[in-house]
Formats: sequence, structure tokens, C-alpha cells
Amino acid sequence: MNEGPQSSAMATQTTNAELRIKSSIPATMRAVVYHGVNDLRLETVPVPQIGPGELLVKIATCGICGTDLKKIHTGSHSAPRIFGHEMAGTVVSVGEGGTKFAIGERVMVFHHIPCGQCYYCRKQTPAQCAVYKKVGATAGMEPSGGGFSEYIRVMDWIVAMGGVVRIPDGVPFEQAAFIEPVNTVLKAVKLLSLAADETVLVIGQGPIGIMLAALSCRTGARVLTSDLYAERHAIAAKFGLHEPIDATNVIERIKAETEGRGADAVILAVGVKALIKTAMNAVRCGGKVMLFAQTQHEEASFDPGAVCMDEKTLLGSYSASTAIQPEVEELVLGGYRQGFDLTQLISHRFPLEEAVKAIEVASNPQADSMKIMIEPVPGVGAERGGERWQAR
Repeated sequence: MNEGPQSSAMATQTTNAELRIKSSIPATMRAVVYHGVNDLRLETVPVPQIGPGELLVKIATCGICGTDLKKIHTGSHSAPRIFGHEMAGTVVSVGEGGTKFAIGERVMVFHHIPCGQCYYCRKQTPAQCAVYKKVGATAGMEPSGGGFSEYIRVMDWIVAMGGVVRIPDGVPFEQAAFIEPVNTVLKAVKLLSLAADETVLVIGQGPIGIMLAALSCRTGARVLTSDLYAERHAIAAKFGLHEPIDATNVIERIKAETEGRGADAVILAVGVKALIKTAMNAVRCGGKVMLFAQTQHEEASFDPGAVCMDEKTLLGSYSASTAIQPEVEELVLGGYRQGFDLTQLISHRFPLEEAVKAIEVASNPQADSMKIMIEPVPGVGAERGGERWQAR
């Protein structure tokens, strides 16, 4: 088949599209800038410049993560910065020598990627890798993810080492933005090595708690969930979670459901340190307690005899793992067509102009608040691809 004329025409179309998109990239953009403890301001900042092998991505949507909130409220990081890392968008510029991605492709971006070779990576603890601790996505200023803005610069090692994931047509940006948090959740569930004859208790049914419970269900284990709000249990039911427990009566109920033993595993998806004691009391002798939401260094008390004599294991899991990324992509992107619709966890969508309000809502969870998304252009997060990308 003679493909010469067709290939030439396609090249001309691509070039024109690239020129059209590049010409639409502004010099400045809106971004939510962190200036100190609880001090966030919507400002106009320069659109970041990219170098060889890097990408410029126009943000379609970005979820607000609990770790973002803790940084904002505790002042653990220097200012100024632009936070946000659960992000998806469209490639609008490719740095010199970049061949892995093309302008117009829809992508999800990780802000951390491990080296895969150091001692910590070899020991399957990639979150402790020195390269992983570097942030490789930024909207300018000190690299901090940058998703609370209109454009981000994705650095070369993130692009080269698998930190950018293509979004297939038919899957909305919002669904793809869950890839990073789902990776962290699946990593934790795998560490528990759950069996089909075991009972799991998940304390907390916010978005992360529901994902932890839903993925625990997929192991075949029986899963019970605890939360203060009946509204959250109703959302959890959409993910096959039908055994809610009143948060005021956790220990008695879980023991009643397990012949007095306690749960084989308890996952703590709430960052309240007093609940560590509850989790330890709810787990059986020889069982496991997973700390998932304890992302601040502070002191907490627990009974050391429960660990030693009762042989209860207290363990933690933090951040994502590249080793399970193919499974995560199939789960989130492929699973969307089979009903694993994580956009059901989204309760609020705010435009960038209302991002400060969005962070306030996320910081003060109520019965009707779940996942909070920030969208520079309202409505784009729900787009599923399949049409020619157009600048907005």
C-alpha cells in the first residue's frame, strides 16, 4: 500500500495542530500559592518553562489530598509553593528530544518516581528512595506538584521513568486523577496479604477509606467499615461495601462478628492518633493493624504488650509503588468500563477562582463532603477524550 501522500498529509495536520496549541499557551497563568500556615492566595504567575525531555501539561482536574492539607495547615514546608498532585491534563508542549508523548495526548502525572536501583528500591520501600523524595512536577517556585494551577512542568526523569500515564479515550480526566491515590491504597492492601477466610475492619469511610475497603474486598476477605456518617456508608455501598459499623461501637461489634476474636486486619484511614488504640483493641491476637493516614511525625501511645505477648503487628504504608503500576492502570483505566467508577467519590468540583474555598471544605469534612476536585476550566474534568483537543 502506498502510504506516502497520506503520511505527508498527517504530518502537516499534526504540525499545524502543534503550532495552534503552542501559540495558545499564555505567558502567565492562575495558581493557588501557599505563603505560610493557612495562607493561600489565588495569584497570577508565569507559566513554567520546560527543558529537554520535559512536558508542559495543561491541568484539567486535580484532587485535594490529605497530605496537601497537612502541609498547608502545619507549615511543614517552606513558602512560596504551589501544591496539588492528584492531577490529570493534556500535553501542550514537548521539550527538545522528547519522543514518548505528543502534543494533545491526555495524561495523568505522578510527581514522584523512584530510581528503581538504590538500596531502598531493592528492598521494596521506594518511598524512602532519595530520587523518589525529589519532586518532579511543578507550577513554578519550589517543586511541590503544582496541580492547583493551570499548567505544570513535568521534569525529564518523571517522563523517562514511567511517571506519565496516557489516558485512553472513554475515560474521564477525573477517573485518571485517582491513579496515584489508588496506587497508594493497593500498595497498603497488598502488604496485609489478606486471605479469603479473613475479616477486615476499615476505620474511616472518606474517599481513601472507601478505596481501601473496596480493594480489600477484591481479595475475597470479608470487609466491615466504620464511620460517623451514614451518608458515607451509602456511598460505600456503591462499591460493594454492605457491612457498616457504627463508629461509636466498633470494638464490641467487630468482636461480635468474629466469635470474640477481633478482626484479622484493621486499616486506619483516619489521621486521629487516638484511634490507634481503638484499632489495636479491635484486631485479634496475631492480627495486623495498618496505619495509612498517620503522615505526621508525633508521639502516640499504644500497649507494647499487645505487640509482644498478643503478637499484634503494627505496620504502615506510605505513597505509591511503581512495581504495581500496571495493575493500578488496569484497575482504574480498564476498570472504569466495568463499573469501577471512582468519580462517584467526588462530592465537590470547584473552579480555580474558588480553590481557597475548596481547600477549606476539604479541611473540614462533613457528611456530604468526599473527594474535592479543583478544575481550572469547570467541566473539563469529566471529558473523556475522543475529540480533537482544543485550547480553552
